[in-house]
Amino acid sequence: MSIYVGNLSYEVTEADLSSVFAEYGAVKRVYVPTDRETGRPRGFAFVEMDTEAQESNAIDTLDGAEWMGRSMKVNQARPRENSGGGRRNSF
Repeated sequence: MSIYVGNLSYEVTEADLSSVFAEYGAVKRVYVPTDRETGRPRGFAFVEMDTEAQESNAIDTLDGAEWMGRSMKVNQARPRENSGGGRRNSF
């Protein structure tokens, strides 16, 4: 399982998130996507922890919590959906 963390400050780093989630268990991986053009964080991240129990505890506790001036949205990450928007007509 992976955790989606949304509504994050654009100043957040992987180290910041790792330290917050470490309070709920062992953090295996943190990924903060960045904008391709600006290199700036996109305002959301993904966190993986050692066990599902640790992840569930973090989700239950942190969803809606105020952090860095924002109310975090924390839930189980869903698989990426294929939007199909990349298809182009050739003339």
